[in-house]
Amino acid sequence: MGSELLRVAIAGATSLRGKDLKEWTEESSFPAGEIRLLDEEMAAGTLTEVAGEPSIVQPVDESSFAGLRFVFFTWSEAFALRHGPAAERAGATTIDLTGGLSGAAGARRWIPGLDGLLSPPATHEKAGGRVSLYLTPSASAIVSCAFSAALQAFSPTRLAIVFLYPVSVRGQAGVEELQKQTVNLLSFQSMPQEVFDAQVAFNLLDRWGPSSGQRLSIMREALDQEVRSYLAGRAPIPAMTLVQAPIFFGQAFSVYAEFSEPLDTEAAAARLEAAGFLTMDGDEPEPSNVSIAGSPQAVIRQATRDPGVEGGYWFWGVADNLRVASANAISIAEKLLAS
Repeated sequence: MGSELLRVAIAGATSLRGKDLKEWTEESSFPAGEIRLLDEEMAAGTLTEVAGEPSIVQPVDESSFAGLRFVFFTWSEAFALRHGPAAERAGATTIDLTGGLSGAAGARRWIPGLDGLLSPPATHEKAGGRVSLYLTPSASAIVSCAFSAALQAFSPTRLAIVFLYPVSVRGQAGVEELQKQTVNLLSFQSMPQEVFDAQVAFNLLDRWGPSSGQRLSIMREALDQEVRSYLAGRAPIPAMTLVQAPIFFGQAFSVYAEFSEPLDTEAAAARLEAAGFLTMDGDEPEPSNVSIAGSPQAVIRQATRDPGVEGGYWFWGVADNLRVASANAISIAEKLLAS
């Protein structure tokens, strides 16, 4: 399809996910002839730019999706649920980054980068029709599935991942609250806690406060559901837990894997690279959530042996929690265009 014919929309364009997806669409040279920016009524009229040209964010209505090949939903689960049916009626292929459409009939979770490592999933096509709704997993789910797919060749007896979450998982409001908490703490003022109902600045948490609008435990359950749904028996399910960290963007993670036989670390590194990771050895700078900002790949340090457990190995890694999901969404669209 020629670029002059390829029209797409980012629904939720002013959200953190929407902004990142727009940036990656331009940086990755995705062949879009038109990128339509859509959002809630309160964000409509926002002046931004696409490919260096001025662009106005438009409100969403029934006609917003007419003539589009792809619609990317990036705002919230509720937003995707509310407007997803209109995109389907318009005949667009929907790629959901919010998880809001995961319960829709015929939806397919897809990580194209793992197609070569896993057997094909059970068909998700509707009877007599094509798949028109794709779900791009969260960055955490992509990392978890990629580790499981890569290491299953070595038959791990245990696989566990601890994710250190940035405040941007709660959107712009989470970013602003950490910024305000940090400033206020350093100036000995009271801290705002409207988003997390807890002190996030200079702190680590395994849960948010009771008055928080969301629960970290619910996000943990959603992550488990994403991973189970995608792997669907094709690879073992890792144990996973989430820790809220006082960082704005990018998530760090620590992976523990245990094997009955010594691990061939070079072979494991090759499999992890095939799963989409960028691996670093001991001579390269330590990967951090700062160093990988804007990277479409998660970065990991090569495996190190646990000194106290025979067959135990640790991996340290980081991923841009926005960009990894954006890159996967664009990869889905590119695969569909090439098919």
